[in-house]
Amino acid sequence: MSDADPILSLVRPAVLALKPYSSARKEFTKGADAPAKWTWLDANENPTTPAASLPAAAAREVVLNRYPEPQPAELVERLANLYAVAPAQLLVTRGSDEGIDLLLRAFCSEGRDSILITPPTYGMYEVAASIQGARVVSVPLVRERDFALDADAVITAWQPGMKIVFLCSPNNPTGGLLDRNAILKVARALTGRAIVVIDKAYIEFSGRSTLTGEIADTPNLVVLRTLSKAYGLAGARVGVTIGNPALIAVLQKIIAPYPVPAPVAAAALAALTPEGVGAARASALDLADAREALGVRLAGLPCVKRVWPSDANFLLVEVLDSKRVMAAARAAGVVLRDRSREPGLENCIRITAGTAEENQLVVEALSNV
Repeated sequence: MSDADPILSLVRPAVLALKPYSSARKEFTKGADAPAKWTWLDANENPTTPAASLPAAAAREVVLNRYPEPQPAELVERLANLYAVAPAQLLVTRGSDEGIDLLLRAFCSEGRDSILITPPTYGMYEVAASIQGARVVSVPLVRERDFALDADAVITAWQPGMKIVFLCSPNNPTGGLLDRNAILKVARALTGRAIVVIDKAYIEFSGRSTLTGEIADTPNLVVLRTLSKAYGLAGARVGVTIGNPALIAVLQKIIAPYPVPAPVAAAALAALTPEGVGAARASALDLADAREALGVRLAGLPCVKRVWPSDANFLLVEVLDSKRVMAAARAAGVVLRDRSREPGLENCIRITAGTAEENQLVVEALSNV
């Protein structure tokens, strides 16, 4: 018996049994044959930080010997202006993942409550629920309609104790927007029974508006935003949870005391100058164009069966043999994300739109399959 065994006996059984979130960088880049340099097209990152080359993004003086503001007032104000909401309607978090975790902790009791997800979708909803000991109910997206939301099925699946419905739009990993009217139908039908959380991590790449303007009339609606994607700040971890002020006040009670480190706040403020916002929007348009061009090229490859339409900065691609495709990409030093284990996604690969050079590497690697 190892020294760790007595410690493990004290851990919550739900945590011991937990299957953690796993990334391609954990699964794909190990081994003695790994290339010295990788091309990262697995995590839907922006290949650049758009604001980094602008004069307005010059480094601020950062005070490190004092704790930062729990919710930096200047950052909150700029984010509220960016998302067209009142400051009392938003909470700055360590990426959207912390917002997901806070919502589970606030609304779901272990062993009693549940959430609803619409697979295939972002894996952290289920991981956060499992950590909290909440049950997960699944209502799959309709593959035959490009992974559309079945609003009636979601409403019918509601049961007492189901506190949160998570919807991702544009959806990860399928890339498509969920129908706005279908989302609102769900939210309005579940008023007083569940909150409906709309994850908008990729909305900048779609050119569409979000649902934050509907929160006043639909108080159970919550919107998640992030600076990780279009703003190229994945390494800073800046997320935003937007909801009615009463809900945000509840989340304020349970968030860590100082969730926004001073260097992170400085990086975010640099990205949120007028010049930085303009650069991010231009970058999102460029990546959307790159996504479309990459999709056309991939669709013509012998190993590719289908490229799904996307409103995000990535493509879901069905191939003849995902193992062969992933092996060919690895041999070329390109990191992609195999989604074949997700429901309805057999032999499907998710590919992030990168720079022209990175996209060329993908096409060349898959041309050899």
